[in-house]
Amino acid sequence: MRPETLTRRVGAGLSVSPEAAEAAGEAAREARAALGGASVDLAFLFLSADHFGEAEQALAAVEEELLPAHVLGCVAEGVVARDRELEDGPAAAVWAAALPDARIETFQSVALDTDEGVAVTGIPDLDGADLVTLLVDPFSYPAGGFLSKLNEEEDSVPLVGGLAAGSGEPDTQALFCDGEVLFEGAVGAVLRDVPVRTVVSQGCEPVGRDSVITHAEDNVVFELAGEPALERLKGDLATLTPDQESSAARGGVLAGLVIDENRADYRRGDYLMRGLTGVDEETGAIAVAEAVRVGQTLRFHVRDAASADADLRENLSAAVDGERAAGALLFTCNGRGTNLFPAPDHDALVAAELLGDDALAGFFCAGEIGPVGGKPFLHGFTATLAVFLQG
Repeated sequence: MRPETLTRRVGAGLSVSPEAAEAAGEAAREARAALGGASVDLAFLFLSADHFGEAEQALAAVEEELLPAHVLGCVAEGVVARDRELEDGPAAAVWAAALPDARIETFQSVALDTDEGVAVTGIPDLDGADLVTLLVDPFSYPAGGFLSKLNEEEDSVPLVGGLAAGSGEPDTQALFCDGEVLFEGAVGAVLRDVPVRTVVSQGCEPVGRDSVITHAEDNVVFELAGEPALERLKGDLATLTPDQESSAARGGVLAGLVIDENRADYRRGDYLMRGLTGVDEETGAIAVAEAVRVGQTLRFHVRDAASADADLRENLSAAVDGERAAGALLFTCNGRGTNLFPAPDHDALVAAELLGDDALAGFFCAGEIGPVGGKPFLHGFTATLAVFLQG
């Protein structure tokens, strides 16, 4: 049996105090209470946009309460902690973890204009990482371009995180990294020697058939399984149940693209969801919001609250697979919450239920980052998680 001092522990706290330092301090104390006196190796602070003007005081309060070896975080549109989701109003969420065996490296990254285009600096070596977290200011950092480049160079990166948009306008968000408050770029951490599982729930239900792309250019699909792509789409839509037709009417039809073809069968988590951006009745082509390739498998999907609930439950259960969770970080889309589900707190409640613990924190994102087929992508209407397992 492992000594008690080496047990991984995670705690989370939430405060809705209108004063930022007080809220951060209260949430930090609540998180610390779950650690049993263990030292904090990694902490996250998530502040609502209401606390943007007092971000420095809030960060100082967390550091005073937790004395963490590393702390990251951001100002966001809304925050998540334990089994609650605060979509508006003042709030502070704190997540604290004792990870005694882990090697943790935090970093700051900024984008620079060069003669060849935009380059990013400060990204450490990601080889062998068990988890990479990335919190991004979307107004100053090209997250999509960075991930595309990363996917060209790396075999597999278990990267999760999100775009922190504050109130949705430039200069209304801040990032935190080891005592510093930053107003541009991205911050993150590379974790090694810690058991963690990544979960990506894109909230969709597959319909129709898996089809191999047989003719395509860039993001335009001309043929699926040897027939015009639009005819294939119409044929699949003709098979929808009444519930699926309602889902398609509300949330549209999406293209699910298989990233890793090395499977006998594909389940929900194997598809990267992208919207359909256009159709051409004359050529029978459809345009997808992602570059595609000949030989890639595509299946159409629909999205609504019921499919999003089922998808989160299925993917989270499969990732944990009976193991005991210590806690989790959750990055959920600002289009979810009560914008998608009939009742508040949906993603937080489901995660707490399935993990058997509410040591959970995160924020509402303007774009979520998580891996599909071993490669990280920027998503929308998605919930991504990093689930830390107990020793």
